[in-house]
Amino acid sequence: MFDYVRKHTKILMFLMFLLIIPAFVLVGIDGYQRFNEKQSPVARVGSRDITQAEWDFTHKSEMERIQASAPNVDVKLLDSPQARLASLERLVRERVLAEAADTLHLVTSDARLARELQQNPTIASLRKPDGSLDVERYRQLVASQGLTPEGFEARVRRDLSLRQVEQGVVGTVLLSPAVADVALGAFFEKREVQIANLPAADFASKVNPGDDELEAYYKAHTREFQAPESVNIEYLVLDLEAIKRSITLNEADLKDYYTQNAARLSGNEERRASHILINAPKSAPAADRDKARARAQELLAQARKAPQEFAELARKNSQDQGSAASGGDLDFFARGAMVKPFEDAVFAMKKGDISDVVESDFGFHIIQLTDIKAPKQRSFEEVRANLESELKAQQAQRKFAESAEAFTNGVYEQPDTLKPVADKLKLEIRAATGVLRTPASGTTGALANGKFLTALFGDDAIQKKRNTEAVETGPSQLVSGRVTQHAPARTLPFAEVRGAVREKLVAARAAELARKEGEARLAAWKAKPAEMPGSPSIVSREQAQTLHPLVLNAALHADPQALPALVGVDLGSQGYAVVKVNRIVSRTAPDAAAAKQAREQLAQVWASAENQAYYAMLKERFKARIMVPQAPATGSDGAAAPSR
Repeated sequence: MFDYVRKHTKILMFLMFLLIIPAFVLVGIDGYQRFNEKQSPVARVGSRDITQAEWDFTHKSEMERIQASAPNVDVKLLDSPQARLASLERLVRERVLAEAADTLHLVTSDARLARELQQNPTIASLRKPDGSLDVERYRQLVASQGLTPEGFEARVRRDLSLRQVEQGVVGTVLLSPAVADVALGAFFEKREVQIANLPAADFASKVNPGDDELEAYYKAHTREFQAPESVNIEYLVLDLEAIKRSITLNEADLKDYYTQNAARLSGNEERRASHILINAPKSAPAADRDKARARAQELLAQARKAPQEFAELARKNSQDQGSAASGGDLDFFARGAMVKPFEDAVFAMKKGDISDVVESDFGFHIIQLTDIKAPKQRSFEEVRANLESELKAQQAQRKFAESAEAFTNGVYEQPDTLKPVADKLKLEIRAATGVLRTPASGTTGALANGKFLTALFGDDAIQKKRNTEAVETGPSQLVSGRVTQHAPARTLPFAEVRGAVREKLVAARAAELARKEGEARLAAWKAKPAEMPGSPSIVSREQAQTLHPLVLNAALHADPQALPALVGVDLGSQGYAVVKVNRIVSRTAPDAAAAKQAREQLAQVWASAENQAYYAMLKERFKARIMVPQAPATGSDGAAAPSR
């Protein structure tokens, strides 16, 4: 069936066109919208629903944005239940802020929009030398985001309006230095502690499980002993380098290119000049500059009267300390070495000429051109390698668009093989084995690209063994692959993982022994605090040293009203720790600059907290509700985190 569709694409497109247009005429766009509206909403803000389609589109856009900025990110993380829910929450937030902006009549004026666009560095880079906007490049920029210029400006206008909603809270936070210093003093408070660590590794030698225990642990934790899903693949990469390899240059074309670029390939012309400078910085008063100009005119008249005396005139009168002693000589220089007015004058002169007075930011110059060093023209054979590289690069750039279309169509129209496309475009069919959904550390190129990996593990590629679509994996780079062998995720046999099973079981039981021993010692030291071993040390959030975060947290949360205080800290697989807090140590007062910076950072945190509280109030006010099951957050060990 699908083969028939592929072979008769144009006919079917024509038939669909005939069917769809009358449907729109009879039912109308509103009818289709009403059909979509009957879908169960996934969230609601006020009386407006958010549909599954809107959620899917938002999440897809977010995934593409993240993949574009971080190609090596794990695709499974981007499409996890938690990531999808985060996309929905962002969509709800936008709707809530939009409702608030409408209610508060917050609008963005044309002047404010224009100012925002002018300050955008990306748009600023599109300006021409005369300061006007390159409209065509601007259209291309917004089109890359799937928008028209009008749509892009409407989005910016909307974002500015939404920003005003929160700015009313964030921009008005008042935090007095006295309140800030009290909060910071408590946060950076120091404590003198003694710590007794009981590492789980110290108890491992006491654990010696038998085969029955190992098998029982294996059966209870089979998910920990799985080989991940993998595929063996063939794939093609179309990029500029591949196209360059397919290009054979014509000797006549090479020689024509040499003729056209001989001057450029031979190097730059250099000129030697001497000058007399009368200093007059651009910032100097007008009267001073006029006086300097008049002096330069006098010296110009003298120089033209006796050109052969130019060097002596420069020695006596030039205010350029670097060249005056050598008669104003500046040696040879090429374009780009001097300020533009000076350079323009020099490269417009003939050897022996003396210029008019030339004004620059430094003052006024009289210039004598003393020599011209024309570049030696390099022979065709000398520059042949460079010529071939340049010409191939130019031809490859032009040919890429044409080849990209052939590549994209070819891998689709002949879905069960890559060979025809490889032969047509002279590409190498590459192979890779054991490719995982998540690229291994150090993987680069196409096999590290999230979009390509997602396509490889899709149903079409795995179940039907079809070529993937042409995936853009970088600038001027397309990739398509096909799965030659698929290995689903499987539980490894006990015999194969016996060593790993024993290692995990020993670690788990050693941690349990460390916890029991730690709890026993904690009880004994609480009865007799003076017997607690360990040298006292000072700890704080600023001086965490090498403390485990849980240990530091326990030390700082011990009740200061009941010192010395002893607390036990279960470190899970790492063991157990007993912390004794002896006394409170006041924070050392920071210098003025550090204190100011800390207050500013606290004000930012405070503003963020107030903004979150304000948003929570807006959600309540506009009756915002997420109507899909909330995905449970997971801790570092994979267990569901408790709700709060």
